[in-house]
Amino acid sequence: MTLYEGNNHQDLQVIGLRLQEAVMRRLSSLGILEGTRVSILNKKKNGAVIIKVRGARWAIGREIAKGIDVEEWLDEKDN
Repeated sequence: MTLYEGNNHQDLQVIGLRLQEAVMRRLSSLGILEGTRVSILNKKKNGAVIIKVRGARWAIGREIAKGIDVEEWLDEKDN
């Protein structure tokens, strides 16, 4: 599933990025990498997804959110 397909208040783990190299570098500088825990705080009507990553909140546009592959975060991964 993609980040865009996630639900509000859902914890997810990034498993892949299918984006242009420049966008991937920018996400990397924000701490959004494979294996990173991402929480969806809100999905806006305009398509933006508000996420929380490592204590910071970011707004990700619809097309970028569609290029971030995620899976559900499981509690045993916290250990």
